[in-house]
Order: sequence, then structure tokens, then C-alpha cells
Amino acid sequence: MKSIYLFLMLMAIVTVSYSQDDITLCHTPAVEKFALMASNKQFNSEHQMPRVYTHVSEEGGKMITFDCADGKKANAYLIMSDKKTNNWIFVFQEWWGLNDNIKGWSEDLYKELGNVNVIALDMYDGKLATDRENAGKYMQSFNQQRGDAIIKGALKYVGRDAKVGTVGWCFGGGLSLQAALLAGKQTQACVMFYGMPEDNVDRLKKLNSDVLNIWPTQDQWINKEVMDKFEANMKAAGKELTIYSYDADHAFANPSNPIYDEEAYKDSRNKTIAYFRARLK
Repeated sequence: MKSIYLFLMLMAIVTVSYSQDDITLCHTPAVEKFALMASNKQFNSEHQMPRVYTHVSEEGGKMITFDCADGKKANAYLIMSDKKTNNWIFVFQEWWGLNDNIKGWSEDLYKELGNVNVIALDMYDGKLATDRENAGKYMQSFNQQRGDAIIKGALKYVGRDAKVGTVGWCFGGGLSLQAALLAGKQTQACVMFYGMPEDNVDRLKKLNSDVLNIWPTQDQWINKEVMDKFEANMKAAGKELTIYSYDADHAFANPSNPIYDEEAYKDSRNKTIAYFRARLK
């Protein structure tokens, strides 16, 4: 009996020492799993510094706060439709935070769709990165429990009658899918731009909408292996997934990014607008 106990103890030690990162990833939610990539220097260096952009709202966009169930307040950038509508789009930031580029994207969506309210959630609680070091630090410190509280707080803010679409880029691409899962029956649409997918098939079975997934083939991180697995998981969950791939790199859809690909951006933007327009009527 003693020998068996010693053997089990030894195996536990060997397993932990073999790969602490593998164990961490195995039991880590999808978005936090992506956030862990910020500890990789190559991952950080391949994120080009965005050009300076200052957003001035033409549609009455403003910053607001709302309550969360964890007792904290959350921040968001809000654009309300001139006409009353229950259509809402939740917008999720890149790893930089809720910066002016995200506000600009939010306003573009609003202008194109018209019959929606748009709310861009601040998933960093006021922190904003203007360099890779802080972007990586903020993303690594992200906690999905707090993220869920922010999303649920936003759902309460928009009300139970809201029909919700979600969209995000990079770090926010994964959050877009997580928000679609949390919104349950209120979810009408979900768009992911090069974000980390959910790999729990049982969770994916709970999706109330299909998913539009935008993917650049030069992306080393959200790569073909990740995409193939996501496609297989969605099929196993019985959910519809539409994938559009572009010969571009990570963050190609950010006009303020030096690697911005205008042709790919315009096509993916048009597909995103058409997708939302068909589902948020």
C-alpha cells in the first residue's frame, strides 16, 4: 500500500514538472488561454504599434457606467439609435483596450446598420494601453469571471427584450463568442475577427445563433489548426459556422495598424454588415 502511495505521489510530481504551461492551458477558459499568449515575446512583437487616431463622435456616442453583480461598476461607449429599437450590438476591444479605434468601429457599425444601439464594453476597467508592454500586461491580467460580470451587467443594462449581436477583434474576438454564449436566447448574431474560439462542445451546444468567423491565413496564433478544431467542434455541437479567410495577417482589419489590409478589411466589413443586417431586423 505504501509503495502504491509513493508511486502516485511521484507521478503527480512528474506531471506537474513536465509542463506547467500545458496544465494551465488545459484548465483555462478560452479567452484567458489567449491572454496567456501575451507572455510570449514573439506574440507581442508581432503586434504592430497602432497609428495615433482620435475619434470625434458624429452620432452622440458617449461613455457611460453601469452596475455589475460583483459590486463593481463597468464602463462602456454607447451610441443610441434615434428611433427606439431592441437591436443591440456588443463590441469588444483588441488587446489595447477600449480606445478611439474601437469607438470609431462602433460608430461605423451604427451608421451602416441604423436600426441598432451599439455598446462597446471596457473589459480592462479603465486601463488603456498605448504600447505592447502594457497591452500584454493588461491582457494577461484579464480574469474571465470579471469579464463575465461586465457582460452580464451590460445584458441587464440593455434589458431582457434586447436582441443581441456581438463582434470583436483579436482578444475581443474570443470575448464576442463568450458574450454570445452568456446572452443565451437573446443572442441573434456573433462575429469573431481572429479570436480564440471556445473549445468546449457542450458549451457551444448552448449557442442561440450561428457564428461568422473572419480569419487571416498568415496569423501564426489563431492559425489553421485552431480554425480546423473550431470548425469540427461547431459541427459536433450542431451549430452553423461560416468562415471567411483572407491572405492577410493578424490585426489586418484595424485601419490604424501598419499591417492594415484595405482590400481584405473592406470585404470583411461588408460581410459583417450584411450578416448583422440579416439577423437584427
